[in-house]
Amino acid sequence: MATMSAPRTDNSPETAAAPGTIVLAGATGALGLLIAHQLRQRGATVRALVRPAASAKAEADSLRLQGVEVVAVDYNDAAELTKACAGATCVVSALSGLRAVIVDAQTQLLDAAVAAGVPRFIPSDFSADFTRLPEGSNRNFDLRREFARRLDQAPIQATSIFNGMFADLLTGQAPVVLAGPRRVLYWGSPDQPLDFTTMVNTAEFTAAAALDATTPRYLCVAGEVASIRGVQAAARAATGQEYKLFRAGSLGFLGTMIQVTKTLMPAKDDVFPPWQGMQYLHNMLSGQAKLPSLDNARYPGIRWTSVREVLAAKA
Repeated sequence: MATMSAPRTDNSPETAAAPGTIVLAGATGALGLLIAHQLRQRGATVRALVRPAASAKAEADSLRLQGVEVVAVDYNDAAELTKACAGATCVVSALSGLRAVIVDAQTQLLDAAVAAGVPRFIPSDFSADFTRLPEGSNRNFDLRREFARRLDQAPIQATSIFNGMFADLLTGQAPVVLAGPRRVLYWGSPDQPLDFTTMVNTAEFTAAAALDATTPRYLCVAGEVASIRGVQAAARAATGQEYKLFRAGSLGFLGTMIQVTKTLMPAKDDVFPPWQGMQYLHNMLSGQAKLPSLDNARYPGIRWTSVREVLAAKA
């Protein structure tokens, strides 16, 4: 059965902040669009930073229709980027990519935010808790840790938001729930608690956090904490069909598979090559990236979506 960790009670915001101006980078991506929408729902003024080539695309038009100010910027132009950040109460990054984006572009954005006197910065972390993972266990997490070290040295209030795995991926990029053979795939133990949060819930929480001047360095949320057995029960409840567990091997065997896959299909320039998803699963199934406690109760207006509801929507 699914279980929930006890919500934190020590990090509740002291006062409700008035909507301010939020600068949002990566606004034309899937998560960025959702964050922009949630910010506008909360009455915030949103300034979306987009690459010049993206300013005429449908996603940018969608942002404009919602009342978002879309600003085309060259990240290599420090003065231009600083001007784009001026007057903001928080800069939120939803950028996605490899080193050139997660480390280099985010550093340029951070430097611009500091130069513009922006008081707060939310990086594009949105993941499991990578702070306790060893170097080399996850390429994308290594990049985020590298940027985090730079962020911690900057004179700005930083808040990272951890949400476990996007629950939306359970039926797609993270092939855990296999609809055809009706199996739930896993390695290691079927009883390890796992954190799942939908992209919509993550965007809702991020928007609320962006407008909250009292956020701590880390905030952790999960729409549901469920073991593999809990995911199996959710699949059964969502579809009305029996799902069986399929243990593909130990975590050590999964680690070997990752190394073999990286050797045969390195795809070093891909953000999410097959072995990257396998690394993510290994981090979660090992328990190393488990969120220690949850801040779900910090913003009471959010209704958290369960794994069963995610699977039912795909059934």
